[in-house]
Amino acid sequence: PGHSERYDVEYERNGVAHLLAFHAPFENWRRVDVADNYVAKQWAEGIRRLIQDDYPQAQRITLVMDNPNTHVGASLYKAFQPALARALLDKLEFVYTPKHGSRLDIAQCELSVLTRQCLDRRLPDIATVISEIAACTITRNQSKKPVDWHFTTDNARINLKCLYPKLSD
Repeated sequence: PGHSERYDVEYERNGVAHLLAFHAPFENWRRVDVADNYVAKQWAEGIRRLIQDDYPQAQRITLVMDNPNTHVGASLYKAFQPALARALLDKLEFVYTPKHGSRLDIAQCELSVLTRQCLDRRLPDIATVISEIAACTITRNQSKKPVDWHFTTDNARINLKCLYPKLSD
């Protein structure tokens, strides 16, 4: 009497999911893979799908990536037979973002959209996460929605000036 009703909310964790984003900005195409744990083999399988399923006709694919220890050619050898790993590697060119550079890259922009559109609530299981992300990705691919990423060289020189070498006169 005289007080607001009090109740306790119990947090129930249903697990975590790791998202691997692949994006072709000039084609406005993207794919997001969902993994229950993030290890080298999941990344390697995503790369295999990219080369064999998404871009089988490509002679060379340039991957612009951040620097986790799984994002290396050796991960392909952990996941596949040497002949397949070598064939996949022969089609790849790795370009890594600077270790201490800006983290606001195209993948982060795309994951931000996913978070707002389909991951804005608690999802009960990994199957629901997969279906929600697939639906969002299909919609964005069909609409050919570009990533709104305006980071020019001039902006980089201002915002990332601490990364540029200092020249003395």
